[in-house]
Amino acid sequence: MREGKEARGAYVTATCLFAALVLVLGLSGGSAWAGETAVAAWSRIPPPPPPALEDAAPPQGRTALLILDMQPQTCNAERRPRCLDTVAAVAGLAEKARQKGVPVIYSLIRGGKPEDIFESLRRRAEDPVVATSVDKFLGTDMEKILRDKGVTTVVVTGTAAHGAVLHTATGAAQRGFSVIVPVDGISAEDLYTEAAALWCLATGPASRGKTVLTACERISF
Repeated sequence: MREGKEARGAYVTATCLFAALVLVLGLSGGSAWAGETAVAAWSRIPPPPPPALEDAAPPQGRTALLILDMQPQTCNAERRPRCLDTVAAVAGLAEKARQKGVPVIYSLIRGGKPEDIFESLRRRAEDPVVATSVDKFLGTDMEKILRDKGVTTVVVTGTAAHGAVLHTATGAAQRGFSVIVPVDGISAEDLYTEAAALWCLATGPASRGKTVLTACERISF
């Protein structure tokens, strides 16, 4: 069963990337490049316009904040320095969420421990923590935790943008949750990778129409 779910996740990601490529080619006259691979045309593919950011007002009493893999093993100057720049923004969002009674749920990479989470994110003993690979729904109680709390909307933050954020946000959308992603609350190794993940979330068949891209300060719990 788990292998089937993982295969489904891989299919969705591949479909998303293909859809993004098709749109890019369409925006730039891709029909003139018939028969040419994306790799061959790489240097001539202009980027699409950036997705629009929106204000986000998730429903009260029906929202949870997810903080994914914010720990030194994945968020450090050597591996992912951009992540360090997001810690303060995510910490501020978590504090704002707590003031409104919004549950905060954390994740770790496999083998991680709750004490690995950055202290500035102020995890409380009662805050749920799941640990798995990139899709935090697979092999964990994430969906049950959210359903038991009556959650219909998740705000997804963390690292990596093309890993836990992309796969967990897509997994949430597939399960019927609305998704909000603050672009200053996620990170990857470089900007290109972050942009690609955001484009997939905005245009991918599983997440399109179910995902709002925003900024931490534009979220009103």
